[in-house]
Amino acid sequence: MNELWASPFFGIAVSILAFWIGVKLQERLKSVLCNPLLIAIVLIAGLLSVFKIPYESYNAGGAIINMFLAPATACLAVSIYSKIQILKENWLPIVVGCTVGSVTSMGSVYLLCRLFRLDKAMTASLIPKSITTPIAVEVSAAHGGIVPVTVIAVIFTGILGSIFAPLLIRIFQVKDPVAAGLSIGACSHAVGTSRAVQLGETQGAMSGLAIGICGIITVIVSMVFMY
Repeated sequence: MNELWASPFFGIAVSILAFWIGVKLQERLKSVLCNPLLIAIVLIAGLLSVFKIPYESYNAGGAIINMFLAPATACLAVSIYSKIQILKENWLPIVVGCTVGSVTSMGSVYLLCRLFRLDKAMTASLIPKSITTPIAVEVSAAHGGIVPVTVIAVIFTGILGSIFAPLLIRIFQVKDPVAAGLSIGACSHAVGTSRAVQLGETQGAMSGLAIGICGIITVIVSMVFMY
């Protein structure tokens, strides 16, 4: 049995199966609270705990999946290019909106960390919570953060964004698809973007664009907060 767990295919198969179950549950229950990623995390954590499977054994395959995070994020450029005319017409509001969103996110985290007297390592771990995982990990590591904490914070933020962002858009009656997409991408990166794509092609493209812009802004502004 240990040989099965040690195989990289174990981690890959378990991840795919758990996410598939999450997708099916969401389709069946028709609830945004049934987030496939959240369901997959709970199922995998439960499986590892019940059968006493070492995390290292699972991660032998999970690490292979992680390699595709950056290429998958870069693929969002295809949808952005399809809306290049919208980008040209609205470049200034897009840049300003992403800048304000990124600074607000990092500023609120920094102030809360100071309020609760968290140390520099924990602050550096939480500062990049609203950007995509590959960039967030590098920002956290560069400033002495704890990478596993950063990954958890990014995933948690993305799940919350994918669940509540569409609801907030309806509550505040955001009619402009560009504004809706940018807001989702700026606060909940790729996980939120997967939800934005379901709202519309323009929302998905703008959310993907926000991932890149907010990532660059976070890299630059994080140096101000951490020094």
